[in-house]
Amino acid sequence: MNFFQEAKSLLKVNIRDYGMYIALFVIMLTFTILTDGLFISSRNISNLLDATGYIAVLAVGMTLVIVIRHIDLSVGFAAGFMGAIAAIMLSQLGVPVYFTIPIILILGIVIGMFNGVLVASVGIPAFVSSLAAMLIFRGALLQVTEKTGTIIVKDDTFNALGNGFLPSLGHIAGLNVLSLILGGLVILYFVYAEISKRNQKIKYKFEVPSNKIFAVKLVFVSAIIAYVTWILAGYNGFSWTVVITLLVVAIYHFLTTKTVLGRHIYAVGSNPEAAHLTGINVKKITYIVFGSMGMLSALSGIMYTARLQSATTTAGTLFELDAIAAAYVGGVSAAGGVGKVTGSIIGAVVMASLSSGMNLLGVGISYQYMIRGGVLAAAVIFDVMTRRKRG
Repeated sequence: MNFFQEAKSLLKVNIRDYGMYIALFVIMLTFTILTDGLFISSRNISNLLDATGYIAVLAVGMTLVIVIRHIDLSVGFAAGFMGAIAAIMLSQLGVPVYFTIPIILILGIVIGMFNGVLVASVGIPAFVSSLAAMLIFRGALLQVTEKTGTIIVKDDTFNALGNGFLPSLGHIAGLNVLSLILGGLVILYFVYAEISKRNQKIKYKFEVPSNKIFAVKLVFVSAIIAYVTWILAGYNGFSWTVVITLLVVAIYHFLTTKTVLGRHIYAVGSNPEAAHLTGINVKKITYIVFGSMGMLSALSGIMYTARLQSATTTAGTLFELDAIAAAYVGGVSAAGGVGKVTGSIIGAVVMASLSSGMNLLGVGISYQYMIRGGVLAAAVIFDVMTRRKRG
């Protein structure tokens, strides 16, 4: 088999994994051409990634919820409510930021676990229980913000989470040195991880791509990371939002691919009854996934409040739908058991790129909603067709 035949075969077999990357590349290339390069400018890419952060964090948690065949509609207003609580603690109660953030994250875990109990122990469908929770948090958000309407946050450390950038170690040819170093470290880690994974597969006699295909993959992905690093380094470097999002993705990617917990989550999603018969505690997994979703909702609320430097009465509106859309566009299956947290991040960037590109082109908001809805429908149709072919 020659190089191109092997590449075509790999793409066909792994179309679910590679399709979203191809779609993102096409979208970004199209908008770059249509906006005469404005879309790919350092400022726009930096703003796009910062605006994606709080949705991407939600999408990571939502991916696992959908993997185990559930849904959580409460995450949007839960994020808005917990962001408002953080603002109250910082501005009105004078609680230091280093205590506020852990308290809010723990509150998020408790809220998520409560949802998990309703679903796993009481037996209420996740759609109904999370819808009820959404209404409760909507009312709670209005309750805590009704006196002032907007709660201003003046804590610079907290606000830096949504607007700040990593400190610079200097500049080389106008590029942020620390960002260049971090980008280089990410590339080195990626290459090391891929080589280790390939060696493990060879050790246990699994089939692996040829050396040429493997080398092309390493060079291609490394080039993308290097290019994004170069773009960001030309502006203000990596923002704290991007760093937090990457840390969340790295941690959850490790948990879902390298741990027993991760294998149990996918086992429950693939077949809950079979998982139960093999000794997996399905209720416990449900608690953990919903507790994780609650914690990430709290983190999303913190990031959004920090970005706005305030808590508002409308915070969290439609966040849950953006997170669900990002998860599906990123390759999660509606049937459960399939989906990667790395894919959900790509899905979030795809949806954000569509919005950013259409805004730059002056496309009306009504058309934007219709186009984004069409993209979501196409992603689900693609998932259904893929499963039918495999079946």
